[in-house]
Amino acid sequence: MQGIQTVGIEKLIDEEKDSALKNIGYKILNEERISFDEGVLLFEKASLGFVGALANFVREKKNGNNVYFNRNFHIEPTNVCVFTCAFCSYSRLYKHREEGWELSEEQMMHIVKSYDNKPVTEVHIVGGVHPKLNLNFFINLMKKIKAHRPELHIKGYTAVELDYMFRKAKVSVEEGMQMLKDAGLQSLPGGGAEIFHTDIREQICADKVDAEGWLNIHKAAHNLGMHTNATMLFGHIEKYEHRIDHMDRLRNLQDETGGFNTFIPLKFRNQNNDMSNIPESSVVEDMRLYAISRLYLDNFPHLKAYWPMLGRQNAQLSLSFGVDDLDGTIDDTTKIYSMAGSEEQKPALSTVELVALIKQAGRTPVERDTLYNVIKDYSNEDINTLAANPHYN
Repeated sequence: MQGIQTVGIEKLIDEEKDSALKNIGYKILNEERISFDEGVLLFEKASLGFVGALANFVREKKNGNNVYFNRNFHIEPTNVCVFTCAFCSYSRLYKHREEGWELSEEQMMHIVKSYDNKPVTEVHIVGGVHPKLNLNFFINLMKKIKAHRPELHIKGYTAVELDYMFRKAKVSVEEGMQMLKDAGLQSLPGGGAEIFHTDIREQICADKVDAEGWLNIHKAAHNLGMHTNATMLFGHIEKYEHRIDHMDRLRNLQDETGGFNTFIPLKFRNQNNDMSNIPESSVVEDMRLYAISRLYLDNFPHLKAYWPMLGRQNAQLSLSFGVDDLDGTIDDTTKIYSMAGSEEQKPALSTVELVALIKQAGRTPVERDTLYNVIKDYSNEDINTLAANPHYN
């Protein structure tokens, strides 16, 4: 489906027998926004080939043939959590904290220092909501990271973590975000969004920050000039209208602030959690979700497939369904999805492996920083030459 030009898209749309789908196709071709009902209709009636071709057309119009990645590493301070999300295989309740882990500031700084002299550009800090790891704890941690390696971009803390930190510290969202920014926080990940709709949220994560709170934290970050990401947990008990409702709220905030970098659909994994009776979505349904996300979120610059969650091959496949970002090299310390049954039980890819993965899909590998500034275009790089250079392994 790569390289489809306008003429090919027009032919695809003209051959569509459903008049409503044909109308949606022409709206997308003409860069007109599709409505809520049209988004639901795509899930209900459109074929994978139809939405996939349209999504690929949109992604190539926005980002050409580029597939972005960055060189990053994760710190997961703890999997001890005060919340009880039904879908979570990762966390351990605070009262059972002996079953989990809790890293000290010294241990986290040891992780940071282990990447000294390595060409990483970002540290991603996210974990459970531990009552002792409070706002001041993370402010001190970030100050130490910045003192040690000032150029390292700190992306950290889901809105769930932040909501708890701010409430415990008795500061407003705006005050708390300013304090974290002053300490060195530069952007937010998109975690904790799950599904915004109350009917679903009450069943899968009733005790943590609601949709309004999540959106308000990201809005506050945007108003401080910070960029953030957005996620959606899909493939469990939600219906099509709940997915579109979620994307619609994100699209509306993006219209207002323009602060989102990328949208990251996250596939529900059913091992070792309270929703293990629910079957996982098929690869076909996953690709439809990526494609329709690319079509609905017309104001989001990027669509990311988080490869540790999808697996390498399916992440590679998603590059034909609207995706233009594969996240980063990461390392094998990220456990959120491996504990839930992802194919990637040791989620680590070297730069040369990521570049090869992208090239095999016929795309152009582009290393970026957190804010999508280009660091290196690998289109003319030979894989064997890269593999022989320790800098890329």
